[in-house]
Amino acid sequence: MFALIDCNNFFVSAERVFRPELRDRPVCVLSNNDGCIVALSNEAKAIGLKRGNPLFKVRDIVRRYQVTVFSSNYSLYAGMSARVMRILTDNYDDVEIYSIDEAFINLDAFSPEAAGQKMKDLKQMIWQWTGIPVSIGIAATKTLAKVASHYAKKFPGYEGVCMIDNELKREKALQRLLVSEVWGLGRQFRKKLDAAAVNTAWEFTQMNESWVYRNFGTIGSRTRRELCGIPCVEASEIDTKQSICTRRSFGKTVSEK
Repeated sequence: MFALIDCNNFFVSAERVFRPELRDRPVCVLSNNDGCIVALSNEAKAIGLKRGNPLFKVRDIVRRYQVTVFSSNYSLYAGMSARVMRILTDNYDDVEIYSIDEAFINLDAFSPEAAGQKMKDLKQMIWQWTGIPVSIGIAATKTLAKVASHYAKKFPGYEGVCMIDNELKREKALQRLLVSEVWGLGRQFRKKLDAAAVNTAWEFTQMNESWVYRNFGTIGSRTRRELCGIPCVEASEIDTKQSICTRRSFGKTVSEK
């Protein structure tokens, strides 16, 4: 089994470590030139802000709800990421760091019950030692672990740790998950999926494997098998990590050169 450790709203959480009074308030982090929002807290999402919003277009919302806004501090984020990853590598032998805020742990040495308890303990340890909240998904494959982490983050009832360890849980999780949310099947495949009337991850797993290969290639075929519980994908083979670009923007509409 694999566990995916995913730091919640990582840039915002890193800023909150040194400003704990902001933990229940709306917070946003801006791009390199302070042009648009690249990270935001759940409270900021709840008032209508979204990743990618140009700051000048949402200033009224920022003022009305007293949103705290930070410029990007990549030295801070790299340092906090190193602290979290050090906890993982100090406690587990088989750790694969996927991005600045995500890592996989191989849990094959543990029973499902032991794996679940160890990940609950790990979640608490990371919070106590770094102040960074994490969500953890556990499943037989890395792609399913990613699905489980999605539910761990979305539904408070899981208390931050969701395990997909049987067929019934797998089916329910995939039936409720939009296929566009699947790791490795992003927006670039949306038109083909819409044309085939494939809306959920479960519907994607029911498609003929040859059709999936013709339309989505090796990555799509492997992703389908992973969703079916067959391990065959390395994290390094799927490049769906988000990037932050630097772009210049004006405070008002410009129609002339």
